Amino acid sequence: MPRTSPSVALDAMLAGNRRFVAGTPEHPNQDAARRAQLTPGQEPFAVILGCSDSRLAAEIIFDQGLGDLFVVRTAGHVLGAEVLGSVEYATSVLGCRLVVVLGHDSCGAVAAARAAVENGLPAAGFVRDVVERVTPSVLAARAAGLTEDSDIIDEHIRHTAQLLMDRSRVLSEQVETGEVAVVGLAYQLAEGSARMVTSHGVESMEGATR
Repeated sequence: MPRTSPSVALDAMLAGNRRFVAGTPEHPNQDAARRAQLTPGQEPFAVILGCSDSRLAAEIIFDQGLGDLFVVRTAGHVLGAEVLGSVEYATSVLGCRLVVVLGHDSCGAVAAARAAVENGLPAAGFVRDVVERVTPSVLAARAAGLTEDSDIIDEHIRHTAQLLMDRSRVLSEQVETGEVAVVGLAYQLAEGSARMVTSHGVESMEGATR
């Protein structure tokens, strides 16, 4: 679905997730013909910044195939220069029209950051860097009086989406002109469903403003 609109890209993602939840995936674009078609280059329609959790395979839970998604994964979907560069490459060079921040329940990075804040339990090694990048989201949730895990995870998804906009002038300008949209989705491990948490610059064609 190259060079589509952000709204159409979002609806394609949500429709694919509904098929996955219902147990009726179409497994599109996963055959030899698709491999051959992609040999000269790629034109994914969305870029996913998701958690590295092994239970969160974007192409599977959104029922997409080869060449459909440009996926960037870090523990706790934390941001660094290499992540920002990858997202900008996806939107500016490859033509992705949708940026999805994909979080999930039972997130270990969020749990570790929460433990560090509430119990003073620091992480060791470079895991500490991940925890420190998640900590502002935990602190913001606490300041807002949020205590449930789901609410804290939602806050981290919102924070990551906003951070993308704040740190990348390229992306913020693309959203401002309507070329690209940024959304945050929360994935439920047991149900397999992805729900909207936040959005910048898109309205779903399903009828609800996102």
